[in-house]
Amino acid sequence: MQEIAAAPLLPKKKKNNDQVSNSSYDADANSPVEQVALTVPITDDPSLPVLTFRMWVLGTLACILLSFLNQFFWYRKEPLTITSISAQIAVLPLGHLMASYITPRIFFKNTRCEFTLNPGPFNVKEHVLITIFANSGAGNVYAIHIVSAVKIFYKKNLTFLVSLIVVITTQVLGFGWAGLFRRYLVEPATMWWPQNLVQVSLFRCIPLYVISSAWYFRALHEKEKRPKGSLTRNQFFLIAFMCSFAYYVLPGYLLPILTSLSWICWMFPTSILAQQLGSGLHGLGLGAIGLDWSSISSYLGSPLASPWFATVNIAFGFILITYIITPFAYWLNVYQAKSYPIFSDGLFTYTGQKYNISTIIDSNFHFDAESYKREGPLYLSIFFAMSYGVGFACLTSTIVHVLLFHGREIRQLSKKAFQEKKIDVHTMLMRRYKQVPEWWFGSILIVNIAATIFACEYYNKQLQLPWWAVILACCIAFIFTLPVGVITATTNQMPALNVITEYIIGYTYPGRPVANVCFKVYGYISMKQGITFLQDFKLGHYMKIPPRAMFMAQVVGTLVAAFIHLGTAWWLMDTIPHICDTTFLPSGNPWTCPGDHVFYDASVIWGLIGPRRIFGDLGLYSAINWFFLVGAILPLLVWLAHKGFPDKEWIRLINMPVLLGATVNMPPATAVNYTSWIIVAFFSGFVVYRYRRDWWKRHNYVLSGALDAGLAFMGVLLYLCLGMEHVRLDWWGSHLDGCSIASCPTAEGIHVDGCPSVS
Repeated sequence: MQEIAAAPLLPKKKKNNDQVSNSSYDADANSPVEQVALTVPITDDPSLPVLTFRMWVLGTLACILLSFLNQFFWYRKEPLTITSISAQIAVLPLGHLMASYITPRIFFKNTRCEFTLNPGPFNVKEHVLITIFANSGAGNVYAIHIVSAVKIFYKKNLTFLVSLIVVITTQVLGFGWAGLFRRYLVEPATMWWPQNLVQVSLFRCIPLYVISSAWYFRALHEKEKRPKGSLTRNQFFLIAFMCSFAYYVLPGYLLPILTSLSWICWMFPTSILAQQLGSGLHGLGLGAIGLDWSSISSYLGSPLASPWFATVNIAFGFILITYIITPFAYWLNVYQAKSYPIFSDGLFTYTGQKYNISTIIDSNFHFDAESYKREGPLYLSIFFAMSYGVGFACLTSTIVHVLLFHGREIRQLSKKAFQEKKIDVHTMLMRRYKQVPEWWFGSILIVNIAATIFACEYYNKQLQLPWWAVILACCIAFIFTLPVGVITATTNQMPALNVITEYIIGYTYPGRPVANVCFKVYGYISMKQGITFLQDFKLGHYMKIPPRAMFMAQVVGTLVAAFIHLGTAWWLMDTIPHICDTTFLPSGNPWTCPGDHVFYDASVIWGLIGPRRIFGDLGLYSAINWFFLVGAILPLLVWLAHKGFPDKEWIRLINMPVLLGATVNMPPATAVNYTSWIIVAFFSGFVVYRYRRDWWKRHNYVLSGALDAGLAFMGVLLYLCLGMEHVRLDWWGSHLDGCSIASCPTAEGIHVDGCPSVS
């Protein structure tokens, strides 16, 4: 097949859907982003078949399998995320097998309905679309948190049909936002989406399969000669994959303590203070290190895919919040901090005991103000309280940062200025394909909003959300998709703006927890889903996939994933006794649901009790609202410093939304997740990238994919062989942290079961 490079693409005079002028294009230019220029190919073969029979079969199977596995492992104490990279590898031999054995017969030849089940060799574009399918299943369907919170924690009724409507409308609503903003977040070269480079690197080099019981190496989509004195990327991938696969037996089964080596706790087994400082899972994680790839990459993504400037911002944000703000507030006993754990997502009474939420809910599933007066106000751990404050600051800093540093670009893009200037090679190559019409996205958006309003009105007793709140949630998603997308596309980190949705509905419609979480899902998660679709669009952009084929794969994959995720969650909730209830679960049981527990806590704080009684004039934490102002000022200071010292390029790299949003995943993420991630990201993004650039170019993203894939396959194998049979080890190495008193209070007169008395 003929492969077309960028330079000789098209004549200058004609313009239509399939032809584009290259008058403004410099044939020698590549992407202005160095990582993209080093990784993404600048050629295209438009003759490759895309929407093939094997693509639909393998894509659907990959989506179903990943949806099931990720939802299955989501409820566990250490959630195992099986990324689409695993499917990207697994479907490869299957694709070649189908290409070898399925009949190449042409059905209905010479008619309009002509088709074949086997159009030729398995190609890279089919492979990319299968991975897009897998991406739909690899992500967490956030709306299922609503189902878990209502059925498990609140123990209220929510039918399967209503749950399915919420899940599907939330997921599909994101297509509308993706369609509106794709011209700003996909075509511009500066919007480079770093995480995609891992998969692009793997598409260019993937190890192969077992044939005649012997392993051999082969390049799938590119031929690669072995560099002198070095390994090919294929060879390197296979070695790294096997090492990751074999190693995960240790943290996954034999030595779970490798997840968090909190050595300070071992040195001071009876000191609450030392364990608060040293525990990687229940404290500040000072000195704690994790030797488990799942704990390193589970919350922040692969550290090997993080740009160095983003890593620095995350590191400074983590240090600021975890090692400065939190300890300072704790030891000053701000908000009675010493009466509670220093790091916890729990909800507490004045005396340090767990708050009994069921006592403040009336028979209509609304807030009972009289009972709340009798029970007393709700208290948070100091880290949990500070994390909300930093979330407030992250919200305002995101808006101000984008306006100051990207406002001019956005205005130019809105005038389609990118068409008048030089475009990068990838955008030019994609101009030859038919684009997805705007009305496709608009129709999905309008129909989906109408369906959501109908569902919320018709099933209002279960969902509690009025029609006007649905419209308000959509307005919030529309406003924030672009600024959040800009930050995600350039830093690989997505600022969490769920706080603004919780805050708004909590004030305007308090006392209804389900309404609050539904509003959050439609206002924030639909935006997050839209950004996920945009990231997939960019992956297709890099790999030169026809946009309409991408659209079809995303729509079908999203619908399939919604059904499988919900079905799996429903099955687990009905079959596992006391799932998510740590009060009744035996010690060491993995079904503790840390992510759903945080979601439930948020529904209590923002929905049931309401922000006015927590952060408003009736609450204890009203001073935390000053973080809104702090977040707005900090990007302005950075911008002024950049204008005052334009020759200091490092000033522009200070990204306040990323810095302030560094700990957005804590809790349920813990300190050891961050410290380990930062260390690995430092060696990859700074040491290796600066001093071993050739090695980084060839192997960095390949290593990331190999570590993910090896862990995923061994994790599933361990569960199937040992977990389902309840085969467990009980010895010193099987305890995750070894910091048994890190969650104990240090205030005098506070007594909690299992904790030493403080006098």
